[in-house]
This record gives sequence, structure tokens and C-alpha cells, in this order.
Amino acid sequence: MSTVIYDSPVFGPIHSRRLGISLGINLLPKGGKVCSFDCIYCECGLNKERRTKNPLPTADEVVDGLKEKLQALRQDGIVPDVLTFAGNGEPTLHPQFPEIVDRVRGVRDKECPSAKMSILSNATQIRRPEIREALLHFDNNILKLDTVNPIYINNVDRPQGHYDVEEQIACLAMFQGKCIIQTMLMRGEYGGFSLDNTTEAYVVPYLEALQRIKPRAVMLYTLDRETPVKGLEKATPEAMEAIAERIRALGIETSVSY
Repeated sequence: MSTVIYDSPVFGPIHSRRLGISLGINLLPKGGKVCSFDCIYCECGLNKERRTKNPLPTADEVVDGLKEKLQALRQDGIVPDVLTFAGNGEPTLHPQFPEIVDRVRGVRDKECPSAKMSILSNATQIRRPEIREALLHFDNNILKLDTVNPIYINNVDRPQGHYDVEEQIACLAMFQGKCIIQTMLMRGEYGGFSLDNTTEAYVVPYLEALQRIKPRAVMLYTLDRETPVKGLEKATPEAMEAIAERIRALGIETSVSY
């Protein structure tokens, strides 16, 4: 099993399918994973297999690492398109998340003002007002919503704490359009449970949720790397494009990566 774990608070740059040349910011421990989901498709592996005693990086370590990396890239003539909070788990779990966001924004404004700030978050912490406020500072506030079916979420995303779909939808709507919904579409089977969330039973209530959330955009994607469990399959391009067209019909910009 091949998984992706970062050993530094700043990594890359890498070419993102959705964001361009992305310099990553990892607020989780080096060499291990900390996440409030335990997704069976996670490129970082399953939580229990990636536990670590390494500490979270401090705000100073993140900011100093970012400055050093940007200076090194400048010498090579490289300017990232985006600074992306991602890495070994869920970035909003860091207790200094709001402070780090503010400080990274200051570095961005000084060192590479053309770069956007993005975050890839599973949105489990958005019921906390301070997290919602910090997320509003991102140019691309990308929040996960794979489905609104609780059984699917428990079998696939596998929340590691409190998670209520109705509460999630209500909190996502609080962003008043200043968010992008990211949705993993796939097929296959795991533990006797069908993983196909492209069927009408999943799509219709998902579309209804999008109408309530009114996001700025939706990003549909499917499996791109090796997964930690077997039996998972990519969603078909045809199914993904069909769902995308139905989202666009709601007046929501939609991109598809397959």
C-alpha cells in the first residue's frame, strides 16, 4: 500500500488537478496523520496505521518554513499559483489555526501577493465560529461534502467524533456562498456496502443540499491515487459529467476531475 505522508510543515510545490502550482502547508505532525475523518479512500492511509507521537508544528515553524521555501523558489524563478492548507489530515484541528491563517496571509501578501490561499478541509469543525471566521480569509475555501446520506458517511468518511448532516448543511449555508464544495464520487464495494454515490438515491438529496448551501462552486472528483483499502473504483466520466450538468443547471459553477 502506497500512501502520501509529509515530513515538513511546507511541501511541494506540486501540480494540483484543480488549483495549479500549489505550495502545501501541513499543520499536522510530520510522519503521521491526525484527522477527524477516517476516509477509506484517503491518500494518507487509515488513521490507525498512521498514528505518531510527533508534535504538531508550531505557528513559528509553519511561518518560518513558508518564508524559506518561498525564497528558495524565487531563486529558481518559480511563483506558486496557490498556497494550500492540506497535508497529513484535517488542518482546522490545529489549536492555533486562526493565528496561523492570519500569519500565512501576511507572508503571502509580502512575498507572493499573486498567489491565492486555499484550504482542503473536511468541514468537521465549521460549527465553531472561530473556524468559520478563519476560513473566510481563504480565496478558495474548499469544504468536503461527499453525500448527505448518514449511512454512506459512516461507512466511507467515517467521522471520528460528532457529525450531523443537517448541522453540516446549516453551517455550510452560513458562509453565504463563500465556499466551494468538494465531493468525491466513486463506485465499488467495501465490507458488503455499495460505494456508488452517483445513483439517484444519493444525487437528488445532494442537489437539494446544494440549493440550500448556495456555494460559489462545486468540485467533483474521483479516485486518483492508490487507496488504503481494496474494492474502491473510480466513478465513470459519464456519470460525473451528468451530475455536473445538473449542478450547473442550479446556477452553480462546477468542475470535474477524473
